[in-house]
Amino acid sequence: MYPLNRNRRLRSKESLRNLIRESTIHPHDFIAPLFLVEGKNVKEEISSMPDYYRYSLDNIVKEVKQLWELGVQAVLLFAKIPENLKDNAGTEALNIDGLMQRGVKEIKNTIPEITVMTDVALDPYSNYGHDGIVENNEIINDKTNEILSKMALSHAVAGADVIAPSDMMDGRVLSIRKILEKNGFHNTAIMSYAAKYASSFYGPFREALDSKPGFGDKKTYQMDFCNRFDAVSEAKLDINEGADIIMVKPGISYLDILRDLKNTIDSPIAIYQVSGEYSMLKAAGKQGWLDQDKVMMEQLISMKRAGASMIASYFAKDAIKLIS
Repeated sequence: MYPLNRNRRLRSKESLRNLIRESTIHPHDFIAPLFLVEGKNVKEEISSMPDYYRYSLDNIVKEVKQLWELGVQAVLLFAKIPENLKDNAGTEALNIDGLMQRGVKEIKNTIPEITVMTDVALDPYSNYGHDGIVENNEIINDKTNEILSKMALSHAVAGADVIAPSDMMDGRVLSIRKILEKNGFHNTAIMSYAAKYASSFYGPFREALDSKPGFGDKKTYQMDFCNRFDAVSEAKLDINEGADIIMVKPGISYLDILRDLKNTIDSPIAIYQVSGEYSMLKAAGKQGWLDQDKVMMEQLISMKRAGASMIASYFAKDAIKLIS
């Protein structure tokens, strides 16, 4: 009771505020998403994601070395597939010499200690731009799972440490876990995008990979952003099927979902600060409307405060340079 209790006492100086701070960010908290592209000596800026790039394999190794030196422990790989290699069967996704598979090998050969995570979904490989096999304008769940599990196995064979299915097909975690176990990859982890919402924040990412849906949208498999409690159900199902880490995506608009999961499950939880969130802040910062660095750190801390064990963010390098 005032004046015996004055909350401002513990806010009176920075050193005291530092002592009682509940949530902090460390370089080890970050997963750095990286975009792979064919070619040599390629570093091409993504027009809708200022200061973020697609890299050829020779340059991806240089980028990963920089990230490792900064303290980043994990990278999440996405591959931009040439149009002539796209089809409705995920053929290129299973190519043992494909861009993703070669990227994993290059990175693991350069820095064996880093954790390499790989995106498992068909949209970058699909001529329809959808995350699954298409028949009569419908996304076919079980046929897609068969392809996804083989895709995941090819990533594990290449050396991936964590398989990250982002497709939102029912039962895909179990399908992937079974094929990994059958082939002796008992220690290959699965980070399931269990709570991936059908969001409008993904636009710049789809430009980065040229993976925009060719028809319709993704609302028949990604979650309805009006719903909250579905996320807990999805997460529990995926954990029972063998997921080791649960992902919430997008980030800042879904902190209630993150907190619900933190209060309900014991598994580590990742959150993805997605491309739209990155690009909006970059644009506002360049216009001088917001202080990019301060808002960036506030958003990242809010994700940790809500319960994230790790954060996938295009700001990983920027944030680490600030906190270091």
